[in-house]
Amino acid sequence: MKSATIHEIKQELLTVKQAQLVELCLRLGRFKKENKELLTYLLFEAHDEQGYINGIKKEIDEQFAAINLSQLYFAKKSLRKIVRIINKYCRYSGSKQTEVELRIYFCSQLKESGIPIERNAVINNLYHSQLKKIETVLATLHEDLQYDYQKELDGLTMEP
Repeated sequence: MKSATIHEIKQELLTVKQAQLVELCLRLGRFKKENKELLTYLLFEAHDEQGYINGIKKEIDEQFAAINLSQLYFAKKSLRKIVRIINKYCRYSGSKQTEVELRIYFCSQLKESGIPIERNAVINNLYHSQLKKIETVLATLHEDLQYDYQKELDGLTMEP
């Protein structure tokens, strides 16, 4: 089965009645966890972006607390999981400011965690790739926001 384009779907949705549209959304939410999470964000959390960010930061804190530090292998796997979670939530939001704030928070938590970033090439690359993503997205933000976030980013890039 060939999927319709977004334009075709939009045109068809404009012709659908409200009750049928609700049924379509509910059916869509039943099929994949990500669809349900996105609908939850759009319906309940999109109006309070700062609350959404704070909730994600709490989840990141919980994930960092659960990291097994006995071996760097386990720490690396946990860090990758946290980055996947951040990527997913950034996609839901679509806000560049949210993305920068979450990635900066991840990097600061990683530095504070005591995980030896420089000792493991994979963790080092993960950390520096997050810094590059922050710089890329930061360039698209308003100048005032760029200045504020750049100060935070400079604190992360400085070697201890």
